[in-house]
Amino acid sequence: MTTAIDSQDVNMFIVTAIPAFNDNYIWALSTHAQPDAVIVVDPGDAAPVLEWLQREQRSLHAILITHHHNDHTGGVAELSAHADIPVYGPHNSPFKGITHPLAAGDTLELLGQQLNIQAVPAHTRDHISYFQPAGTAQLFCGDTLFLAGCGRLFEGSAKEMLSAMQYFSSLPDTTEVYCTHEYSLANLAFAASVEPENTDIRRVHQHCHELRSQGLPTLPSTIAQEKLINPFMRTQVNTVVLAAEHFCGAALRSEVEVLAALREWKNQF
Repeated sequence: MTTAIDSQDVNMFIVTAIPAFNDNYIWALSTHAQPDAVIVVDPGDAAPVLEWLQREQRSLHAILITHHHNDHTGGVAELSAHADIPVYGPHNSPFKGITHPLAAGDTLELLGQQLNIQAVPAHTRDHISYFQPAGTAQLFCGDTLFLAGCGRLFEGSAKEMLSAMQYFSSLPDTTEVYCTHEYSLANLAFAASVEPENTDIRRVHQHCHELRSQGLPTLPSTIAQEKLINPFMRTQVNTVVLAAEHFCGAALRSEVEVLAALREWKNQF
């Protein structure tokens, strides 16, 4: 099942969720001005993308990669074989299928929309995010920021993840957050353990449960929502600090230490 998150705002992408594997979303981006041209974000599998393109009679215009993990890049070669298209991605990526490397501070213009590139090297060393600032802003953040969660620190550090969370927090509250996995219910269960009295977490959990019961994505989230429910964006909040200290049995002296404790707690949750 694919789900289009449509808008009449011509200054933003029309975003369609193409499910892949067990819990991935490949985001298909189009615009009102050029509805037949599509950009896909993190195509780990070519088959559902090709099926959707054929069914919707669309043409692939470009591929955006956030990081090198195979569930985000595995479909690139097959999709590129079907169309001569640019593949944008991090300049320092071990993935060799990128044709147009990007670094922090770069900007792209695709389908008439601007995308700002930010390095967020916490989940992996090469991770970047794509931010569309016009109209209702949109963030494509791969495996760094999730609804009520963050990615595992496979290659980066808690300090780098905190920097990423601070960058995301600086974006407009109305920014739509498009991560690449349907982890929301599990993340919200953890967030509720960190802050059991947080009524926003309970409210969002109920809403996400209703969406999943209908087979619908829980995404996008928003930056405003994440500031209310995501423990990894709330490392300065006293209730979160106290919960992290209780988990590790020691006083924590900085937000980096709080985030590190939360991430280890979530690893064991």
